[in-house]
Amino acid sequence: MSLDFKPVGGVLASLNLLQIEVDNAVMHIRLNRPDKRNAVNDTMLHQLQTCFVNMPSEIGAAILTGAGAHFCAGLDLSELTERTVAEGVFHSRTWHSAMDTIQAGRVPVISVLHGAVIGGGMEIASATHIRIAEETAYYALPEGQRGIFVGGGGSVRIPRLIGVAAMTEMMLTGAVIDAREGKLLGFTRYVVARDQGFAKACELAISIASNTPLSNFAVLQALPRIADMSTQDGFFVEALMIGIVQGDASAKQRVRDFLEKRSAKVEKSV
Repeated sequence: MSLDFKPVGGVLASLNLLQIEVDNAVMHIRLNRPDKRNAVNDTMLHQLQTCFVNMPSEIGAAILTGAGAHFCAGLDLSELTERTVAEGVFHSRTWHSAMDTIQAGRVPVISVLHGAVIGGGMEIASATHIRIAEETAYYALPEGQRGIFVGGGGSVRIPRLIGVAAMTEMMLTGAVIDAREGKLLGFTRYVVARDQGFAKACELAISIASNTPLSNFAVLQALPRIADMSTQDGFFVEALMIGIVQGDASAKQRVRDFLEKRSAKVEKSV
């Protein structure tokens, strides 16, 4: 499924390390340092955060990709040298803030992964809500071999996807895993053929953007918090969320449409 994306204007048009386009309720954000395998420098990180903070209100879903042959080869290590301990802490917290604008933002984000998804690239992908891998994708966490540690939220997000043991091995050994193994570990939801990831992302984004905004927002904000709560606290927050969401006028209309057979039943596709 294809969309007719067009470049955006205003503040977003000035973000030169990103290519940003929109088609109705879907925004496409492309990391744009292909000559550096989309390695993230401080400028790109700031621009990513600016993009998600300033996302237009009409956007209902976003797709994140990488220009060229790779999604993202991680942190631009040329900016890592000569940092003091304090500067290292502050820089990590800058990454945390930027990644939170993706994961805890207003709209669901689908990432399309191809080629290198290394270090900080895995951290960015783990902050998105649905991950699609093309068969060319490969993953690594070489921080142990570089004498450093993950600093963009990876130690929190990635183990929740693939488990502590798998992440430990990747960091200790520098192991590289391919797209199929990444799916088996739970890092991605889909594996598709080369150059087919964006079409799949468009298909999902169109469907997601058609949901009510409040329902999508509740999924993004409530589910990860409930997962961190005790069982009884989780049940209570769930009850509050269903009360809030089902009280929305658009939700009531959708339920009426279903009961009056104006919307389709859920059926398994053949």
